[in-house]
Amino acid sequence: YAKAISDSNSRKLALLVGINDYQNFDNLKGAITDVHLQKELLVNRFGFNPKDILIVSDESKNKPTRENILLAFEEHLIDQAKPGDTVVFHFSGHGSQVLEENSPFENNLRSTFVPNNRSISLKGNEKKVSDITSKTLFLLMSSINTENLTVILDSCYSGGGKRGNLNIRSTEGGNRYKSNDLEIEYQQKLLSELRISEEELRQRRKTDIAKGIVIASARKNQIAAEAYLDDFVAGAFTYLMTQYLWQQTSKSPVENAIANISRSIIHTFSSSQIPEFSAKTNSRNQAKPIYFLSQPTP
Repeated sequence: YAKAISDSNSRKLALLVGINDYQNFDNLKGAITDVHLQKELLVNRFGFNPKDILIVSDESKNKPTRENILLAFEEHLIDQAKPGDTVVFHFSGHGSQVLEENSPFENNLRSTFVPNNRSISLKGNEKKVSDITSKTLFLLMSSINTENLTVILDSCYSGGGKRGNLNIRSTEGGNRYKSNDLEIEYQQKLLSELRISEEELRQRRKTDIAKGIVIASARKNQIAAEAYLDDFVAGAFTYLMTQYLWQQTSKSPVENAIANISRSIIHTFSSSQIPEFSAKTNSRNQAKPIYFLSQPTP
């Protein structure tokens, strides 16, 4: 660990967001645990310097509001990352869906992750929400100046509720929900900074992810569950992913890791969610070690 953090050739940066306490709807119980699990893994198995890991959660000084999450992404990841650096963004919390007009995809319902201060306003038959959308995440990822980027989202993409000993990470959303002006204005700001047009962005999103690897705890129309373990609650996916990676002593590629974790979720928690990942086209990132780092043998 000391050897790893003293290596100055490249930097390892992480932003970990965990939200249990929501202002206007049901709380979660395991998102903070996810953040702790992820931090311990990154520091002790992947050689991250604790000073380079920023946590935005209910327990941190900067609470996980929409504004603080975006500011942390900009200042900690975009402003600091250089070519060759390793960057990790992890979000655990509620997920939802909004209707995106002029979407590049056949299904106009797009996934979102929900800040703790989500606002909902009624305009006619539509509801405007302040969720951070997949479109915004694409623009944020595009702004990071390294290809070694891993995004992990442990949240739902559809409505759900309690199921046995599993708590579902979703909140209201769907065809009647759209992004509010705040979200659209922020997207325009990022487009201007990246110097790309809406049409160019449409084409990029239609054909590829922004860069690196995106790992989702469930498919776009599936629920993601929290699991009640012996004396704590955690995201089923994050728990199994971190336990799996703690035990690996070889260069396990992302595609193998996700396949093994998928089988474990079904067998361990009887959850129907199927984790999936997307890799930058023609990058062969799916065959590279997770987080783009080889784990040292303990």
